Amino acid sequence: MKKLLLSVGLSATLLMSTTINAADYVIDSKGAHASVNFKVSHLGYSFIKGRFNDFDGTFSYDPKDITASTVKVNIDTTSLDSNHAERDKHLRSDDFINAKQFSNAVFVSNKVSDAGKGKLIIAGDLTLHGKTVPITIDAMLIGEGQDPWGGTRAGFSGTTRLELADFGIKVMGSSSYVDMELHIEGVKK
Repeated sequence: MKKLLLSVGLSATLLMSTTINAADYVIDSKGAHASVNFKVSHLGYSFIKGRFNDFDGTFSYDPKDITASTVKVNIDTTSLDSNHAERDKHLRSDDFINAKQFSNAVFVSNKVSDAGKGKLIIAGDLTLHGKTVPITIDAMLIGEGQDPWGGTRAGFSGTTRLELADFGIKVMGSSSYVDMELHIEGVKK
């Protein structure tokens, strides 16, 4: 009986120690330490770059078990900002992302894989313009550790390409896609 209790106690301790390694973070968008950016070709001659100013989210990261990591991000599509008010009004209109009707975009991961040397592959579903489509984000751990205010932070960068037709969004000029560039820094809860 003592051996059984000792075995159960040891198993519970080992199980708890693996769950303690996973850390939950809140994305630091309020402190402007994170950004959701986009780049789209302009007539094949140049690029228009912009960002979504309002977003929030969380992630869980476990460096010892990357597959236990998760990500969820909410983006306010009405906050699209390409540094040109008239263009932004047009991009937010029903000609393109229809931010009035579809004011929220959401990404939820369903699998995080370790690609080695700090690189991650984050697979999940992006809901944008009323359609949910699986996407993959190529990500990289930038760093993790203590901040000057006594907290713990972790930061990542990532890229993905979104095909506009997959979301029922009209082609913008000569480009059928938009490239997303993500910089995410989280503060441990």
